[in-house]
Amino acid sequence: MNVTIPARATDLRAAYQKGFQDDGLLLAFTLPKADTEAFVRKLDPDSPLSHRAAPLSSAGKGKPKTTPFAHLGLKEPEALADVTEGPVCTPCRGDLNWLNAALHPLDAQHSRVYLSGAD
Repeated sequence: MNVTIPARATDLRAAYQKGFQDDGLLLAFTLPKADTEAFVRKLDPDSPLSHRAAPLSSAGKGKPKTTPFAHLGLKEPEALADVTEGPVCTPCRGDLNWLNAALHPLDAQHSRVYLSGAD
């Protein structure tokens, strides 16, 4: 993913799924809220991430993702409320085709960072 995991990240979870044309990449970790803004800034998104107050109505319906976060024992970001999300590179440098980020507050001090991409 060409992402540097912050030093204060905890509960690190990752998955890789070899695909026919593209490979699915997942990375999730917990980060102190004080560090999340700097982390997103380093990802250098083309536009600001957007905030979504409620889960997506389509969450859990239709065809499941090829590489869902359930593989990591986590709920999908689409099924969560209070999420800040968006693409952070399309297209990306190197072999990475795209990378999306989602941030979800776990408590007053911590957020879970979800990164999904394809190469």
